[in-house]
Amino acid sequence: MSTQPARSLRLAAFFDILPLSIAVIPWGILCGSLAIQVGLSPLQSQLMSLLVFAGAAQLSSLTIVGASGGVATILGSTAVISSRHLLYSATFRNSAIALPLHHKMLMAFLLTDEMFAVTENKRKELGRFPLDYALISGATFYVIWNLSTLAGIVAGTSIPNLESLGLEFAIAATFIAMVVPNIKSSPVLVAVLVSTFCAVLFHKLEVPNDLLLSALIGMVVGYSLDKEAL
Repeated sequence: MSTQPARSLRLAAFFDILPLSIAVIPWGILCGSLAIQVGLSPLQSQLMSLLVFAGAAQLSSLTIVGASGGVATILGSTAVISSRHLLYSATFRNSAIALPLHHKMLMAFLLTDEMFAVTENKRKELGRFPLDYALISGATFYVIWNLSTLAGIVAGTSIPNLESLGLEFAIAATFIAMVVPNIKSSPVLVAVLVSTFCAVLFHKLEVPNDLLLSALIGMVVGYSLDKEAL
């Protein structure tokens, strides 16, 4: 088990998640401006990021609101998009089960793809679950996400057609930055390639829940190959 001074670990949490936080700034700007465009007030738009704090689910919900969709559609879309958090929670379960309730609740609120990625890497490096690291990295991402949303709200009230600037590419860039460093074995590489192929194919075929299905197929293939290799 590796040891690291607490202060050094807290600084590492901030600096490790900083690149990923910066990468999603265009995404946050897009979210804030889109909220204004679909008719939310600046206060409502900011509260959405402060209270919901789920980028992909927020964008999906705003798109549905813009298309006059119902609450059931928003809830269903949010449940599907956020289902990957079940896997994140299952990964952290054994480490978090003995924590006080307020720490569990705070972790659950701050748990994002980015926080999970850096915390899981740090957990493997240290050989133990770093609670302070998880909370600081999550809080750092939360602050930057909300500041970028605020920038989007301001821009959305003054710059028309902000979404035409292609800011949504930040979403893909962020996930690529998280996935690529974790490809350290052939089963993981095959899982990523299979998921990517399925995602493109299912999107072309307009299969419902294409991303979720692609991820599940990739995980099954990667798990099967990993078991055979043991």
